[in-house]
Amino acid sequence: MPGRVLVAEAVALVVMLAACGGGGKDGAELSEQAAAGRTLALRSGCASCHGEDGAGDVGPPFIGLYGTNVELADGSTVVADDAYLSRSITEPGAEKVAGFDVNMPTNG
Repeated sequence: MPGRVLVAEAVALVVMLAACGGGGKDGAELSEQAAAGRTLALRSGCASCHGEDGAGDVGPPFIGLYGTNVELADGSTVVADDAYLSRSITEPGAEKVAGFDVNMPTNG
């Protein structure tokens, strides 16, 4: 059960981060929730692939992602909503982002 709580917390915080327009490096203050999400993403190792500011690197970006259309590797698109972000964290191979053929570890 503790693992599920952590995944739920991670999903909630990544959703908040994904809704942000930037990672706070441009001098803009992050909300308390977004700052907590950034801390969790850094502590969980997400930055090693998604970039320290969430702008993408080896893995796709998640800053400013929420509510946008995401092109998937199979040519389809999906809206980056709560369900998509949750699925991306708990079942990362289910809907791979176009241009990112990386195997993210399963979290959940």
